[in-house]
Amino acid sequence: MREFILPILLLAGLAGCAATTSKPENYGSFVTGTSPANQKAVVDDVMKRLMTTYPPAHTRLNLQHPTADAFGAALVASMRTKGYALGEYKAQAAPAPAGATAAVNFAYVFDQPAGTDLHRVTLLVNNQSLSRVYETKDGVITPAGYWVRKE
Repeated sequence: MREFILPILLLAGLAGCAATTSKPENYGSFVTGTSPANQKAVVDDVMKRLMTTYPPAHTRLNLQHPTADAFGAALVASMRTKGYALGEYKAQAAPAPAGATAAVNFAYVFDQPAGTDLHRVTLLVNNQSLSRVYETKDGVITPAGYWVRKE
């Protein structure tokens, strides 16, 4: 019986690792009914934080999911305007050519907990995340706290 404990624990650990792999469907905007003005306010705030943490002229970002939503389109347009080198999402990413600068993986989640006036933005840059919560009062969205960085 003791001989089976270690292999079972190893298989359970591998199953846990396999369950944490992320798919493109797990990223993007999951908020509906937000006005374009509120989305622009959030995008502007996201860009301020992104620019202080990852300077535009020195950072190449590779999108890890399609940006088919309005929030993603506004974010990508703002990133390009500010000077980020941005690689589009491709289902089968080709390896980087030799001599190319290292790119950083980038994804975002814009969601809203059910039954609340709160919104949350999470930026995933390689293995780090930046998150901030926003609240809606009288139709205007404002930050409800500080940026939180998880390394």
